[in-house]
This record gives sequence, structure tokens and C-alpha cells, in this order.
Amino acid sequence: MKKITIYSTPTCVYCNMAKTFFKANNLSFTEYNVATDMEKRKEMIDKTGQMGVPVIDVGGDVVVGFNEEKLKSTLGIK
Repeated sequence: MKKITIYSTPTCVYCNMAKTFFKANNLSFTEYNVATDMEKRKEMIDKTGQMGVPVIDVGGDVVVGFNEEKLKSTLGIK
């Protein structure tokens, strides 16, 4: 399974939707709170060139925002 990393903030509705999606599909993920972790915030900006969250890295494929269909396709799930 591809490694899943989500860059998020605690108050982001779409971040929470993405985490709920991962949990519902029994997918493990690593979460970084970019509201408090400046190093991970910089990493996220370096990957995407912007500050919007969530940023989801699926094995090197980066998805900006919560796009369920794109995530399903990237993860190979139905």
C-alpha cells in the first residue's frame, strides 16, 4: 500500500473529511498539523507552492484539497 501523508489544520473541514475517508477505508496515514509545525508547513509549501490544506501525498502523488474520486483512483480503491 502506498504511504499516505496529510498536511492539515485542526479547524479545516476538508482535512477532517479526508481523515474520515481514510479511516472509513481502513487506510493508515501520517498527519502533520501545519498550523503548529513550521518545518512541515515549509515542506508542504515546497511540494505545492501554496498554503491551502489539506495537502495529501499518496506515495509521491500529491492531491491538493479533498477530492474523493481522485484519492480513490490514486489509491486504487472503489
